Amino acid sequence: MKRLITLCLAASLGTTGAQAIVGGAEDDGPLSRQSVMVLSSNGGVCTAVVLARDVVLTAAHCATGAAEHRVHFRDETGEPVLIAPAAKAVHPGYNAKAIETRQRSIDLALLRLPEALPARFERATLSAARVRENEPVSVGGYGLAREGDARTTGTFRTASLTAVEPYGPSRILLWAEGSGTAGACQGDSGGPMAAGAAVVAITSWSSPAKGKSCGGLTQGILVGPQREWIDRILKSWNRAVSWSGDPGGQ
Repeated sequence: MKRLITLCLAASLGTTGAQAIVGGAEDDGPLSRQSVMVLSSNGGVCTAVVLARDVVLTAAHCATGAAEHRVHFRDETGEPVLIAPAAKAVHPGYNAKAIETRQRSIDLALLRLPEALPARFERATLSAARVRENEPVSVGGYGLAREGDARTTGTFRTASLTAVEPYGPSRILLWAEGSGTAGACQGDSGGPMAAGAAVVAITSWSSPAKGKSCGGLTQGILVGPQREWIDRILKSWNRAVSWSGDPGGQ
């Protein structure tokens, strides 16, 4: 594994993606053990969900463009580690200009690593179950706890939100809110949105609230409608995803 001598977590993803957890709390539970960071050479910070010992799922806008991207975590001694993906699959339905053009986009990407993650990381279980209105949803990520303060990046946090409807005309999105006080903010794109113990969506975007750039709606791409693509890519890499109610996986 390639180790960083100097690690700079510049906190700037712009307005195209969800950013990090505000109104939440530090969390070392299952979601934290199922999540890593994705860093970009342009200063971008994102989160990713572990699907296999060497495969993570994140938002496509976290892993595309001219910048170089690295999966990041800290080893058992606390030293930072960066790993360049050995392979990448971007969902064919991803549209980098979707927000400005108000078009449909499936903001997902899979990254295969050249080596296994440390044993402390766990595979997340995905769920294709429909999330109902007013159902509790947990959102997690490694981004800012306070807007504008890059020093608060890099600690996994979660916030409790509530699912809202509609899901959009294409039924590929999950929207959740925390009464204007909690939600995704800078650095949380690509992180998990979970209902119960299973991940139902990958965070892709958040809206402003109460005069701040974060804390409004948190939007995620539902994984259920994209199951065929996820399973097909993992199969091509000789891996399998753990879906709620399904045995197996690697």
